[in-house]
Amino acid sequence: MIEMDVERLRSVGLTPAMALVAICSQPVPETDAADLAASPRRLVRVIEVHRETLQVHDGLQETSVRVLPRLARWLAEQETAVAVGDWVVQVHDAHGQAWVHERITPLSHIARRDADGRRHPVVSNVDTALLVMGLDDDFNPRRLERFLTLVQGQGVTAVVVLTKADVVTPEAVDDAVAELRQRISPRVEVVAVNGTAPDTTRVLDPYLGAGQTVVLLGSSGAGKSTLTNALMGVTVQDTGAVREHDSRGKHTTTSRSLHRLASGACVIDTPGLRTLRPDADETTLAISFEDIATLAVQCRFRDCRHGDEPGCAVREGVPPDRLRNYQKLLREMRRDTLTALERQQQLSQWKMRGREGQMRLKMKRGEA
Repeated sequence: MIEMDVERLRSVGLTPAMALVAICSQPVPETDAADLAASPRRLVRVIEVHRETLQVHDGLQETSVRVLPRLARWLAEQETAVAVGDWVVQVHDAHGQAWVHERITPLSHIARRDADGRRHPVVSNVDTALLVMGLDDDFNPRRLERFLTLVQGQGVTAVVVLTKADVVTPEAVDDAVAELRQRISPRVEVVAVNGTAPDTTRVLDPYLGAGQTVVLLGSSGAGKSTLTNALMGVTVQDTGAVREHDSRGKHTTTSRSLHRLASGACVIDTPGLRTLRPDADETTLAISFEDIATLAVQCRFRDCRHGDEPGCAVREGVPPDRLRNYQKLLREMRRDTLTALERQQQLSQWKMRGREGQMRLKMKRGEA
């Protein structure tokens, strides 16, 4: 039986749905140890993840814990790991050392992939993702579409937050919002804020109710830490300057961390993601690019790739840059589904095509 004080844990984001999942959870096979059998099993939330330890919170205080090796190996076999926002079961051994005995299955889990296709957890159990983008040189609709793909497939509500509204003209703000409205779903709210202004939190109040958890995602220098400090009402995160020539930040925030707000909500600040590859499939991609999915059924050919085929409704109805971004994401996701052998075969084909191209070029020049 898991010990939980629901009212106390609500201050770190426990919801009735999550409490029910925890009550019904079963320990991961082979994670029990003899010296842990008599220890109370307490529900806590992960607020920071370090190389060897985790920081967890029980609604009253923080504790440093370690993940049981068997649990860590089992999670690795599932291509995942404990992330900030996870709910876990804490136990103590005979020496008083605190351990994570169990990870409760998250209701939502955001992960990204690296260039090799390996999955990396970002955060778990969030209700809303605030996709932060500066109105300076950080403004990039293509990158925003990647962030939307990252979060929407997990059932997480996405809100676009355009920061640094004070450094551009009102006309520039309106133009930026209008450009995004042409590319993203009308169901995704877009707000423009000045992260240093006192009324910033008022715009985001609907997403900051008691028990709610929001995560701030965006590139370095977008203003995530400034926004976190504004929501907290105090400075809890360091902020830094951005480079003048490209408005890029310098990774002032180096790790993900969960903070409690006075409203009873929780906010997770994250380091900037300069390269972003969503962990998603074609079904998830269709959620973020629903305009393409809707128009695709009107194409003349059922297997239309929206390239140079005649009668393509997608090419006619979707901005070219958005379509190119969709096609690039689709290629990446299909590569992620390949086995190691299939990737090796694909690489060999690319190399062979490259050599054939070089040979044709030499023959054309009369060098062969």
